Order: sequence, then structure tokens, then C-alpha cells
Amino acid sequence: MTSLKGRLLVATPALFDPNFRRAVVLVGEHGEEGAMGLVLNRPADVTVGDAVPPLAVVAGEESRVYVGGPVQPEAVLVLAEFDDTSLAATIVFGDVGFASSDDDLEALAGATRWARVFAGYAGWGPGQLESELEEESWLVEPADGVDLFPGAEDDLFASVLRRKGGTYRVLALMPEDPSAN
Repeated sequence: MTSLKGRLLVATPALFDPNFRRAVVLVGEHGEEGAMGLVLNRPADVTVGDAVPPLAVVAGEESRVYVGGPVQPEAVLVLAEFDDTSLAATIVFGDVGFASSDDDLEALAGATRWARVFAGYAGWGPGQLESELEEESWLVEPADGVDLFPGAEDDLFASVLRRKGGTYRVLALMPEDPSAN
């Protein structure tokens, strides 16, 4: 098995789970025991300052919390671009990784260029992601630094598909609301 850690998964119309409609997921871990990732393009209606005030020093008081996926929605994860990768709990790719829950928040704020707070994550059991890939539920794309921290108003799904080009441009037009079809 080739690990997809650090790659993007882009939902296709073959994926019927409403949690992942038009989703772009960064794979944070992938191995024999399964996979986990974060949905990058699901901003919540709550700010970091309101939901998790201690993390405001890292991500910004007015920054939105993002819904990272349907698994453990009460779990809080911080994805960041680190100046010093030795300060990350886990590196996903390049200088991007997860902050440790044990970090001194002031030090973390000083050690990161970007940080985003996620509630929950996406998870797959052993072989589950591989099955979904065989069913063509996901397109696999390389991650680009600009993909990881889109603005709440940016359409990351359409942006990644336009970059892919060809027939995938049609998928970029897929409406957010399935009832709009």
C-alpha cells in the first residue's frame, strides 16, 4: 500500500455521504490501520475566540473554526505551517503538521506562520479508504500550500478541480446543495 499522507482527497459524485459532498480532505495519516484526515473546506459558524478562546492566540480571535469531519466532533485539532518543524507533534508534509495538545500556546503562536482550528476529523478503518478509492469516490491530488488554508469564502473544491483541468472542470460546477440538481 502506498501511503496517501500529505495528499488531498477530492470527493466525486460517486461518494454519497453528505458529510463529504464537495469535500477536500488533507490526509494526515494513512497506513495498515486506516487513515485520518481533515476536511479543509467546511467553515463552521463559530469563531475560534468564541469556541476555544485559548487557541485565539494561535489562530486568531475572529478566525473561523472548521469542521474537520464527522468523527469525534468534540475533538479539537490545530493544523499549522511551522517555522520550526521540530515543534510539531506530527508533520503531514513539508512544514505543515499538527500541533501538540501539550504545546505552550504562546510559543506555538510564535513558531507558526499559519494555523487553523478544526473540530472533528475524517477517519477510515483498515482498507476502507482503499475501497472508496476503487469505487472512484475520491480523486487523489498533491497538496499545494495555498490549498491548506483557504479563506472561508474561497471555493477550494472548484479550485483544485480547475487546477486538475479537463473533464474535472465539470465536477467543479457541482452545486453545494444536492437538491439544486
